[in-house]
This record gives sequence, structure tokens and C-alpha cells, in this order.
Amino acid sequence: MQTTVPLTTGPRVPVKTLVVEVLEGPDAGKRVEAENEILTVGKAPGNDLELADETVSGFHLELARREDGISVVDLESSNGTMLDKVRIQRGVLPPGTTLKLGRTTIRASDGGGATVELHSGEELDDLRGQTSVMRRLMAQVSRVARSTAPVLLIGESGTGKELVAKALHEHSPRSEKPFVVVDCGSLAPTLVASELFGHERGAFTGAERQHIGAFERAHGGTIFLDEIGELPPDLQPQLLGALERRRFRRLGGRADVSVDVRVVCATNRDLRAEVNAGTFRMDLYYRIAVVVVRLPALRERADDVPLLVSHFLKECGHDGDMAEIVPDDLMASLRSYRWPGNVRELRNWVEATVAMGESPEPWGNDAGGDASGSTDDRVLELPYKEARASVLQGFEAKYLEHLLDASGGNVTHAARKARMDRSYLIKLLQRHRLREPESV
Repeated sequence: MQTTVPLTTGPRVPVKTLVVEVLEGPDAGKRVEAENEILTVGKAPGNDLELADETVSGFHLELARREDGISVVDLESSNGTMLDKVRIQRGVLPPGTTLKLGRTTIRASDGGGATVELHSGEELDDLRGQTSVMRRLMAQVSRVARSTAPVLLIGESGTGKELVAKALHEHSPRSEKPFVVVDCGSLAPTLVASELFGHERGAFTGAERQHIGAFERAHGGTIFLDEIGELPPDLQPQLLGALERRRFRRLGGRADVSVDVRVVCATNRDLRAEVNAGTFRMDLYYRIAVVVVRLPALRERADDVPLLVSHFLKECGHDGDMAEIVPDDLMASLRSYRWPGNVRELRNWVEATVAMGESPEPWGNDAGGDASGSTDDRVLELPYKEARASVLQGFEAKYLEHLLDASGGNVTHAARKARMDRSYLIKLLQRHRLREPESV
């Protein structure tokens, strides 16, 4: 459940909401209405609709009201989400549709609506946007920053999760204290505990001196744990204990170290699905997801592209007319492009354009690699994690396009040809926008 904090004063806009009724099952007659567009269903505490049905997963289903209907996302539940006799993973359904979850039948309909706050301007520190979805995010960041509650940032790679974490820190009472970043995805599993909690001299082979961990360095301030979903399972209990007790021991140490930190975590995974799969602890999820902030993909706020391009051009030292670098027809193409790498990809494109003196088409080389596996030199200038992800993304996109063409668009044949599980192939195709989420 999200923590309530004082509201700021800003413009407000109406949004559609959802009502879910339980028609059959142990909770028949139960009815909930979401406070915003998103509503979650499952038997675990913290869901908007908490069910007693043991055949329902802890985090079973997420529903969201969109302009074109109700978005349904099954969170990798054990028994699935059924529409009539069809099991669905994702879909967009009309209001009033009934769904079956285990022994429970629910109906999702339109609610009475609500209003949400928007940020009064187009900037908040390094965050920029004029669209309502981005101004809504900035308003939420300003509001949540005043709280001391742990925050979980959810969004695709490249959407700016670290910038949001930094803004949460800068607008909090802890702003004069340290802001420490730990990228859990870039550390070797054997080094994560040492980086988080530190170690004493001689704690392990190679530990020649004492090391102060990130939690100690962040004392009084904020620690940002990026890619928290990559945390090794054997370290999750250790992190949970440190968060609950606010103290820990360095590796090889005998004395407890007490700290006062605010924890902000980020992931591009859905940790609720990881909880259902047993790869992420439910109690740790509750501890870090007291407040959940969702970051929109760039394709969801395409009207922000001109604003971002202008900002990135100025950062690159261009003081002239933006049209000199990005004429109107090219800008139209940039706004219609899907930007799989999100704002990070757009920034890289602008920097490459200024450096090369010409405007490369972003859709011509999504990831800096070509089909032969060669690598664009620009990728070599990126940090290792970003460079690796960029090249892999390019390879996957080109491989999947070729695979679909060779299989005549038949996913079953493509999975057989690639010797790949069909459901996993569908996820990859959806990730690269080569297949729309399944509609039923």
C-alpha cells in the first residue's frame, strides 16, 4: 500500500478509474474501486483487491483503465487469467468484461473517475516534460520526496530512474546529506554484500584494508539501489534484515553498524511476477515498495521529444535554431519512432548528430551493431553495462525480424525453428514491438 503524504498545490486533471466486483468465489460480493487508473488483484496483502481464494496467486493480475479499454496484465500467475476458456497474458478488454482467476470470477467496469495533480512547470531538476503523464510524474516525485517511506521506481531501461531517484533526494529533508548509488546489476554476486555493507581487513582473500559500504556512506541521506531485481537470492534476507533493523555488520566484522538512510530502489522487471515465481522475496518486496512510482516510456509521451531534443542540443553546446539540426520532417519522424532505448537512446542520438554534423536515422541502427555483429564506435564509449545492453538489443531485434520473416510470421514455427519456448519468444517479440500485446 502506498504512503499518504501532504499534497502540493498544482493543476489537476480528470482520469478514468476502475471498479472490480467479485461475482463468484470465496469473496463473492466484494467490490473495490481504484483511486487511480491502476488496480491490482491477488491474495497477498497490498493488492487493491485482496482475495482469500488459495487458487489465486499472491500478485495475480493488474488492470489499468486506458482510453481504448481496460488493459489486463497477468503477473505470471500460477493458474492464469481466463477469458471464457482462453488463457490470456495481456489484452485490452471492454469495460464490463468478466475474468476467471482460479475459483474466482471478477468483473471490471468503469469507476466514478478521479482527479490527479500535475506539476506546475515543465522541469523538475533534470526531469523535463510538457505532457500530462510527465507532469503528473514530476508532481508525484515532489510529493513523495517529503516522505521518508521507501520508494520503488518501475520503468523500462533508459526512462530516467536514476534522475527520479536524485530528484527524490534533492527535494527531501535529506538533501544536504549523501546520495549514494549502487548498481546491483553491474556487480559480481560475490561483491554485492561488500559493496552494500562493507568489509573488514582480512574478511576474505584480497581484503587488504577496511572498506566502508554504501549504506554507511549514505548515512543521513539516500541510498539508490538500481536494478534491485538482480540482487542474488542469498543476499535478499541480509538486505531485508538491514532494512528492518537499520543496522548490520560488515563482512568479517563483530560489531553492529547503525545507519539512518532512505532507500530508493529501481527495476525494469515486474517484481510481483518475480515474487510469484519465487525468485524475489515477498517480504523484501513489501519493504522496498511502500511507495511505487511508475516511469513512462518515451513512446508514451512522444510530444516531449521536441522539448528533450532542444535540451540535449543545448547540453551539446548548440545555441542556434533547433531546425538547423532537426528540420520539421525529421522531427516528425523522431516523434513517431518507438524509441526502444527511451530517453537515453534519444540523448545518444542527439549527441551523435552534433558530433557527426549530420542526422543519422535512429531506426537504421537501434543498438549500434549491424547484422554481422560489428559494433558502432559510439557504443564503445558507453559504460560497459549500457554498451552490452545496447548491442544485445540490436542483435535481438535483427534476429527476431529475420526469424519472423523466415517463418512467414507464424510464431509457433518461429519458436520451433529457433529452438525456443513459444511463450518466451512472444515476450521477446513484444519487447521489441514486433508483436502487439495479445488482445482477445
